[in-house]
Amino acid sequence: MPKQSNAFVESKKQIWETVGDGVQRQILGHDPQLMMVCVKFNKGSIGPVHRHPHRQVTYVEQGSFEVQIGSEKKVLRKGDCFFIPPDVDHGVVALEVGTLVDVFTPTREDFLAGK
Repeated sequence: MPKQSNAFVESKKQIWETVGDGVQRQILGHDPQLMMVCVKFNKGSIGPVHRHPHRQVTYVEQGSFEVQIGSEKKVLRKGDCFFIPPDVDHGVVALEVGTLVDVFTPTREDFLAGK
């Protein structure tokens, strides 16, 4: 995958990658400093607790999720968002079918590896 996406990104032309049981990810716009990713979840699917050195802000585009950041958990719904500082444990559980839009800085090179 190139180090920078095109100026215009049409989602219908971007591939979906299965990244977990009932979880698919679509990489959208990115350059070395910023990345946007769409993630679809089936009801009950889990984004396991993990951490990374990137800052992340996530918008709940559809559905509802139990979100864990550090030791705190909260249910968030369509239109809500959450912010994760670098190196803080976080994860989600889809309480219904849903979609999250993640924005990372810097870009997640690990997502681009092998593309």
